[in-house]
Amino acid sequence: MEKDALAKSSDTSTEKEGIISQSLTKDRIPNQSLANDNLGIENISVEAGKLYEAVSALKNYGFNYLQCQGGYDEGPGKNLVSFYHFITVDDLQKIDNIKEVRLKVFLKRDSDLSIPSLYKIFKGSDWQERETYDMFGINFIDHPNPKRLLMPEDWRGWPLRKDYIQPDFYELQDAY
Repeated sequence: MEKDALAKSSDTSTEKEGIISQSLTKDRIPNQSLANDNLGIENISVEAGKLYEAVSALKNYGFNYLQCQGGYDEGPGKNLVSFYHFITVDDLQKIDNIKEVRLKVFLKRDSDLSIPSLYKIFKGSDWQERETYDMFGINFIDHPNPKRLLMPEDWRGWPLRKDYIQPDFYELQDAY
């Protein structure tokens, strides 16, 4: 009886892993299955060095549209996160045919904040990656135009980081 309980407990570890995460693992792409979001959509974490490989695999699985790319800050001293929302659009007439997956890359703020750009796979990532760079300081390697998008080119710092200290705006700006 104890052997059956042990077998069941080891089976549940693969049950917690989502279908997409299992597929990535079978394709030898290291990843970590995260808890599903409030809509039941699978969340997966990958290392920065494996992002391009993981996204290429997702595209081969049929996730043919990058719906959103962005970033967020978990808090002072914690990780910066680059997130990606992928959907598969087979037939736009049937909303039931849309499948989704979320991918996240967690970056330690005191380490290298560089990850591969997805521009070669999804051209729509262009301005989204530029905005994430502009607001959080996450660098996208091989991005075709890695410039600030929202802030002036000479702006110092990353305004959406939770440890950002806003400069005295009026002292920095000319009167005209």
